Amino acid sequence: MNFIHFPDWDTELFLYLNGLHFDWLDPVMTTFSSIKFWIPMYVLVAGLIVWKKRWESVAILAVLILSIAITDQLSVHLFKNVFERLRPCHLNEIKNSAHFLENCGGLYGFVSSHAANAFCFAMFLTMCLRNNYCSIIIFFWAALVSYSRIYVGKHFPLDVICGAAFGVVCQQTVWQIYRLLKKQSLRKLQKNK
Repeated sequence: MNFIHFPDWDTELFLYLNGLHFDWLDPVMTTFSSIKFWIPMYVLVAGLIVWKKRWESVAILAVLILSIAITDQLSVHLFKNVFERLRPCHLNEIKNSAHFLENCGGLYGFVSSHAANAFCFAMFLTMCLRNNYCSIIIFFWAALVSYSRIYVGKHFPLDVICGAAFGVVCQQTVWQIYRLLKKQSLRKLQKNK
């Protein structure tokens, strides 16, 4: 059902960015691209939230898990399965020109679920902790994770850019719903006193 034509500059930019590789950087980017690499940071963030938010931490962590689950599932069902844009490694016309560090994975790549989840996580921390220093670090991390997906050959730049934007929108939506429900709960508690 591939009803959209993705611009040629996206493929050219992919080949340029993917071609900027060094042997010493390959294992670093492969590691950075791996979901296993994220687990220690998730644990650290969960601890930070519990330390900072105390009683509210259970609800906040539930919002984070829900946000990432929604972002991850919708990135597949609303985008990958609808737009059916092949990953770079599945395109014969660029297979010999690109640098692929991992197996190809799924057939479709628009939007990048890694980028969506990383930016959802970054936006969550920004909204939850309200710390500029932390926000800069976490958005830099999300950008690096996203770039690593181009570097290893899994995604085109537009896959990553649109995935990042989608992750931010999903997180903002879930966070606003959470704040609304929290306000309503506090009002009910005050009425009952």
